[in-house]
Amino acid sequence: MKIQFSPPFIDHSIENELLEVLRSGWITTGPKTVQLQQAFADYTGFSHVLAVNSWTSGAQLALKWFGIGSGDEVIVPAYTYAATALVVLHAGAIPVMVDVNEDFTLDETKLADAITHRTKAIIPVDFAGWPVNFSGIKAVINSKKEVFLPRTPAQEKLGRILLLSDAAHSIGATYKGKAAGLQADIAVYSLHAVKNITSGEGGLIGINLPEPFNNEAEFNWMRMNAMNGQTKDAFSKSKGGNWKYDIISDGLKINMPDICAALALAQLNRYDDHLLVERKRIVNRYNSRLSQFSWFQPMPFESAERTSSYHIFPIRIKGITEAERDAVIDVITEQRIAVNVHFTPLPMLTLFKNLGFDIADYPVAYDNYSREITLPVYPQLTNEEVDMVLEAVEQAVGVYL
Repeated sequence: MKIQFSPPFIDHSIENELLEVLRSGWITTGPKTVQLQQAFADYTGFSHVLAVNSWTSGAQLALKWFGIGSGDEVIVPAYTYAATALVVLHAGAIPVMVDVNEDFTLDETKLADAITHRTKAIIPVDFAGWPVNFSGIKAVINSKKEVFLPRTPAQEKLGRILLLSDAAHSIGATYKGKAAGLQADIAVYSLHAVKNITSGEGGLIGINLPEPFNNEAEFNWMRMNAMNGQTKDAFSKSKGGNWKYDIISDGLKINMPDICAALALAQLNRYDDHLLVERKRIVNRYNSRLSQFSWFQPMPFESAERTSSYHIFPIRIKGITEAERDAVIDVITEQRIAVNVHFTPLPMLTLFKNLGFDIADYPVAYDNYSREITLPVYPQLTNEEVDMVLEAVEQAVGVYL
């Protein structure tokens, strides 16, 4: 491809951080992972952060911690990547889908009707790094306390539906002046290769539970259960005479190794002053030029309450069909420019269709999807390359409009 879609940002500072780990002789979970956890806690304001090997693992661990299982229901948006709903199935629970707003985020006005006495959690998604309407969602949760039926000690203590933020896209996003994830009880971020900050593969769990929870105690439970329920990690055991350990729960094996943590830590150190700045430059350049066209439907990136992380740049083309959208993509890629679609709505995927979901029940999700094309956004993308993308998009759309 002449212009790639989302290559990782790797410079000398990142290479040096990785070399330091390789030369240390310790590459699995150890001091770099601890540094990353603390640095991300400092950056966001979470009291405790746990690094794991993927967003999916982190969300699965959070559902396990809350005791969600067979017969329980978890609400997810119909417009998201499959992992948001897959973790619900992995927990043995039932995903309940709700349509989205025009800004791609979960429609809080449809939440109340989806909540039953089986509902144990809601997983809203900060699509493209644009925060959901947390105030609206929390108002619905609080209005439904009387139908919440707790089954586990954690559920008893919370006394309401768990708000678990799918913050996969939203490192750097804010809500009312603070990290958007702080609006949730638990927020899980992704460090996948195409995300704003990457560890290759990885995730971060931000813990923000209200009183009477002890966040340190819950962090310790999650840390242990991310390491097979083992009372000591490998780094602690490696110290002479410290080999004894116990297994006290049926934990998972989802810890993040230091070699991955080092990559994310180096990027986090450059995030606000470079990586996020460059993403905003690209998004603003796209918006400025495309806004002159009547066919361009943008999504928001800033408002009085919310700011985006500028993770991706989704455009919607007014007045075209899904088939025409697909043809526009073909014309653009013929110019050796990589674009994408975020995402195929869950009810259109075979797994969920076989579970009885029908895209006809989610008209806004389908409308957004059918006209959406995601343009490249990454710090290395030059203004000249952005203009090449824009010219390719304008020419391709012009064939149909």
